[in-house]
Amino acid sequence: MSNSSSADQEFLEYLVKSLVDHPEDVKVDRKVDEMGVLLSLHVNPMDMGQVVGRQGATAKAIRSLLRIVGVKNNARVNLKIEEPEGSTRGERRDHPAASESEQ
Repeated sequence: MSNSSSADQEFLEYLVKSLVDHPEDVKVDRKVDEMGVLLSLHVNPMDMGQVVGRQGATAKAIRSLLRIVGVKNNARVNLKIEEPEGSTRGERRDHPAASESEQ
């Protein structure tokens, strides 16, 4: 990791490329503003499930690791996972019947 200002971007690229089947399609955009650092992640549509994980567990873990990298560099790091073009994911719906059966 060459310099500390882009250490978070390089770390995210390395981490995601290690997880997905199409590492050549991984792209990370970095923007800095008054709120901190925003990393926008673009992946192949076929790899979205691997990046997000079951119930968002993998995405949550990646965000936690990025927060640690940010603390080391005195920056607030946020991750936005971009929805790929042509995504077939439907609208998100809450299923009240599922939550009732869990109780």
